[in-house]
Amino acid sequence: MTATTANPFDSSSILDGIRRWVEIETPTEVPAQVNKLADLVTDGYHDLPATVERIAGKDGCGDHVVARSSWGQDAPGILVLSHLDTVHPLGFIERLPFTIEGDSVFGPGIYDMKGGAYLAYHAFRQICADGARSPLGITQMFVSDEEIGSPTSRALIETEGRKAKYVLVTEPARDGGKIVTGRKGVARFEVFIKGVPSHAGTRPEDGRSAIRELGNVIQTLEAMNDLKRGVSVNVGVVRGGTKPNVIAEEAYAEVDMRVPGIAESDELVPRILGLKSRTEGVSVTVTGELNRPPYEKSNSGAALYEHAKTLAAEIGFDLVDTFTGGGSDGNFTAPHTATLDGLGVDGKGAHTHYEQMYISSIEPRARLLHRLYQTLR
Repeated sequence: MTATTANPFDSSSILDGIRRWVEIETPTEVPAQVNKLADLVTDGYHDLPATVERIAGKDGCGDHVVARSSWGQDAPGILVLSHLDTVHPLGFIERLPFTIEGDSVFGPGIYDMKGGAYLAYHAFRQICADGARSPLGITQMFVSDEEIGSPTSRALIETEGRKAKYVLVTEPARDGGKIVTGRKGVARFEVFIKGVPSHAGTRPEDGRSAIRELGNVIQTLEAMNDLKRGVSVNVGVVRGGTKPNVIAEEAYAEVDMRVPGIAESDELVPRILGLKSRTEGVSVTVTGELNRPPYEKSNSGAALYEHAKTLAAEIGFDLVDTFTGGGSDGNFTAPHTATLDGLGVDGKGAHTHYEQMYISSIEPRARLLHRLYQTLR
């Protein structure tokens, strides 16, 4: 889209761009596919007053793309965080093709978060087309591994986040267009249990079941759930044993924990890492950490939200904020930099076979990003 278009935020024109991004499937675990989209994104900045850095992927992940405005890079500016990867496996687009039905547009990753990532790019193009530079420099980062916890991009995100004055995250809107001003912290753990094998029929007394001890561990972990405090602990993967007539020598579990604040993290992470066996002769080893720190609504983040809410009202819609249990790359920046999340498109069905975005959200959300670029100082 160019500045000659009558309405630079025309939904149908923007949707054409989103479609090009959606129809390049980008499962995190297929870096060649992620890099195909990174190629397209990189090409989109070549005719703009911007420099583009391509950071080679590692550890089985795709490349990261960092585009910087040619102005304002000598002072703290605006960092825009987006991700190119999706959870949908390669070929899923045959099951969920790009399809328009009324106000809904379907496609893998269209809601989480190619729609929002494209809006941020489009709003930057429009800033360039306007001729009037934004007061602050703009840095747009597109990472390749957010859906698996950003293991290869976290350091980059934290470095750029500390340099920025504001961070805008283009994760999808929540519950009818709500902006995100807080997210739970996310911790992940692995539990390894070593017992003593024996024949379950002839010598059961000689064995020490790792699976039985895993049952004890699961009960302990489940007892940590406290929905009133906003704490959730989920044992999501379990494995163990070899045969039904063998007392299990080994068992294993993967655990996800969500906490609303640092206080809960400081309390519960050591408790989980310190789990002990209740059975003599059986060992329990837990590894893991807080993968994403809690994103708490700080004074600076609150002020950024109020500014965005005022801009939205001027555009013609009410911007309501919310707190969510899901993590994002905003968790990495919120502890030290004013961060506003959920700036992407509205829709529903993230990570599902019916993932969709709402066409009616394209223009107002694109205009909001554009106005944030224009007005943040």
